[in-house]
Amino acid sequence: MTEVVDYLRTVARASAQTRSERWAEAAVLWEQVVERNPVNGNHWDRLAEARLGVQDYQGALVAYQKVRELGVWARRATGTVFPAEVAYRMACCHARLGDRERALEELAQALGCGFRDLDQARTDDHLASLRDDRRFGELLGPSSLDVERLSRDEGWRSDLRLLAREVKRRAYAPFRSFPQRQFDAAVDDLSRSIPELSDAQIVIGMMKLLRPLGDGHASVDVPEENEDFHQALPLQFYLFEEGVFVTAVDPAHEPLLGAQVLQFDQHTVDQVVAALEPLISRDNQQWPKQVAPTLLRQLPLLHALGVTADPREVTLTIRRADGTSGTVAVAAGSARSSWSRSSWTVPCPPGWVFLPQTLASPMPLYLRNCGASYWFEYLPDPGVVYFQFNGVADDADEPLEAFCGRLFDLIAANPVEKLVVDLRWNSGGNTFLVLPLLHRLIGCDKINRRGRLFVIIGRKTFSAAQNTSTFIERHTNAIFVGEPTGSRPNFVGETAPFRLPYSKLEVNVSDLYWQSSWPMDHRAWIAPEIHTPPSFQAYRANRDSAMEAILACQEHLPGW
Repeated sequence: MTEVVDYLRTVARASAQTRSERWAEAAVLWEQVVERNPVNGNHWDRLAEARLGVQDYQGALVAYQKVRELGVWARRATGTVFPAEVAYRMACCHARLGDRERALEELAQALGCGFRDLDQARTDDHLASLRDDRRFGELLGPSSLDVERLSRDEGWRSDLRLLAREVKRRAYAPFRSFPQRQFDAAVDDLSRSIPELSDAQIVIGMMKLLRPLGDGHASVDVPEENEDFHQALPLQFYLFEEGVFVTAVDPAHEPLLGAQVLQFDQHTVDQVVAALEPLISRDNQQWPKQVAPTLLRQLPLLHALGVTADPREVTLTIRRADGTSGTVAVAAGSARSSWSRSSWTVPCPPGWVFLPQTLASPMPLYLRNCGASYWFEYLPDPGVVYFQFNGVADDADEPLEAFCGRLFDLIAANPVEKLVVDLRWNSGGNTFLVLPLLHRLIGCDKINRRGRLFVIIGRKTFSAAQNTSTFIERHTNAIFVGEPTGSRPNFVGETAPFRLPYSKLEVNVSDLYWQSSWPMDHRAWIAPEIHTPPSFQAYRANRDSAMEAILACQEHLPGW
C-alpha cells in the first residue's frame, strides 16, 4: 500500500510542476510515473510535454511514440490531444534535431490526420528549418502573402482549391452520402465559372459545395469588414405553421410588426425559401426552418440568387395584422456578421420592438429571458419549476455547475411536481459542461419519473444542445414536447474554422462524429412525444402551446 500512495503522490507532484511549467522537475517526476505505470497514455503525453520544454527532443520523440500507441484523453475538452497533434509535435522534434525528411514525413501524417491549425504550422519556430523547402509549402497550401499578387479570378480559384482540399482533409467521412467525383465536378464547374460570377455568387457556390456533406455545422462566413455583403433588412422573421411573419423590427418599421410576408419583389416566400435551400448545410430537414428566416434578411444574398432586383432594397408584399394586404419598400442596413451563426441568437435584437412585448396579455416564460444563458422560475401553484437552458456555456456570474446546484436545492426544498427543461433557444456550446446537469437529473428521484420531467425541444436545439437532449432521453424518464430537434441523436459536428487567404472567408467543416446515442440509432431527430409546432395564432396571443400541453398532463396514464 505504501508504494501505491507514493505513486499517487508522485503523480500529484508531477502535475503541479507541469502546471507551473517547471519542466526539468516535471520531466524527472513523469519519468518516475511512467516507469510505475507504463500503460497510461496521458502520463506519457505529460512526459513528452516536459521533455519538449527542456529541449530534450529525442526523449520527447520516445514519449510521443508511446502516446501514439496508447492514445491520450482528458476528462474535459481542454487539453484534448488528437492523433494529428501527436504527429505534429513529432514533426517539431525531428525538425529541431535536423532530420528534415522525418519532420516532413510526420508533418504530412499530421495533415493527413486532419491537423487543424495551418497558420500555427506556418509560424511555428520549431519548424523554421523547413520553410525553405518546397514540400513544406505544398503541404500547408497558400498563405495570405502567397495570394497578394494574384488577380481576382486566380485569387478566388486559389481559395476554391484550398477549400476543396480542406474538405477532403478535415471533414469527417465527407463522401459517405455522395460520391467524391460529384464533389470534384462541382468544384471544377465553379472554378470555370468564376470570371462570370460576382463575389457573392462565388460565395453561394462555395456554400452549395458544403451542403451535401450532411454536416449542420458546415458554413461559409463573410468577413465583417466587407460591408457590401453585410446588408440586412431591419426585420426579424420567423417561420410558423401558417407562414413567415415579422416578429421584431427596428423602431422605424413598427407598422410591419406582426405582418405575414407573402412575396419578395416578384417571388413568393416559398420560391425564395426554395432558392435558399441548396445553400443551407444541415443534419436534418428541421434545421433549415431555423436558418432560412435569418437568410431571408440578407438582401445581397437574395440578389445574388436572382430573387430580388436590388441588393439594398426589396419590395415586400405583406398581409397586415388587420387582414389587409399591400406592398412596402424596405431598405437594408449594415448588419455585421449578418450571415454568421452569431446572428442566430435571441428572437429580438437589442433596441428593437418585439411583438410579444406589445400585446395586452403577459409575455410567456419562454420569451422573457432568451438572452440569458440559463435561468429558472418556481411556480408554486402548479408546483412546476421552469428551467430555460439557452446556451451550453458557463455564465460569467455563475458557472453552469453551480447554477444546477442551486436549481436542484430549490427542487429538494419545495413541493415540486414537475421540472420543465426548455431547450428551444439552445443552439449549443460545450457539451462537456452539461454533465453536472445530467448527473443531477439522473440522481433526482423526486423528478426523474414519467410525468414529472419534461423537456421542450425545437428546431434550434442543435449541437451541444442536441447532445444534451440525447443524453437526457437516453438516461432519464423525460417526456419530450415541442417540435423535432435541429440535429440528429448521432451527428457529425464541430467548430474548427479555417480562413481562405484571398477572400478572407471563414469556412467550417466538422471533423468529429458525436455518437451520443446508440450506434444503431439512425433517427433524423429526437421527435417530441407531444407535438406542439409553433403557430402564429398562439404567438400573437402570447400563448405557449408547449407549456400548456405540459400543464395539462395531470392524468397518470399507462407509461406516464
